[in-house]
Amino acid sequence: MTGIVPSILSADFTRLGEQVREAEAGGGQRVQVDIMDGHFVPNITMGPIVVEAVRRCATLPIEAHLMITNPEQYIEDFAKAGADVIIVHQEVCPHLHRVIQQIRATGKMAAVALNPSTPIILLENILALIDMVLIMTVNPGFGGQDFIPEMLPKIARLRQVITERGLRCDIEVDGGIHEATAPLVVKAGANLLVAGSAVYNSHESVAQAIARLKNALA
Repeated sequence: MTGIVPSILSADFTRLGEQVREAEAGGGQRVQVDIMDGHFVPNITMGPIVVEAVRRCATLPIEAHLMITNPEQYIEDFAKAGADVIIVHQEVCPHLHRVIQQIRATGKMAAVALNPSTPIILLENILALIDMVLIMTVNPGFGGQDFIPEMLPKIARLRQVITERGLRCDIEVDGGIHEATAPLVVKAGANLLVAGSAVYNSHESVAQAIARLKNALA
């Protein structure tokens, strides 16, 4: 079953609690909080305090997507704030195995994100140790970008490796997901779809926007 993961990066922060609750009531499977530091990506967004706020108004699992340098310095903070899944980028973790162990030690699910130019072979030796791989289908840093179609073979190859090894590892995609691209990434092998603009920047309600994405996959 494919899950829709609303990203609050595109939400209306003047009514964040309401929008998170709408996503939960509308059938979202998780909620993603995008953490950006202005170093790893050219934008600055949120921190643990926002994760705490989302935790108070949602029962859904919360993903903390750490698009930051030195993520190992903040893993405990995001775990304590209420994140259920902590996602770090391979590109900023020279000791990725150690960081995965650190996440595991907090009792949280461990996930690794790959930028568009990062090959999946770099996860070859740790794939069995993580719960999820997040394939970025845009260059991280901003919402509302266009989907990069060259990522579809990358998703398919990752699904092939996971299946061949008999692993229980989710494949999530993030970037440019809407009703036209969602079926493409699911066909390639993804089972979790992060959607920001498609959920929060439409003229529909949040529930209607999530339903539209799910209908595109039917």
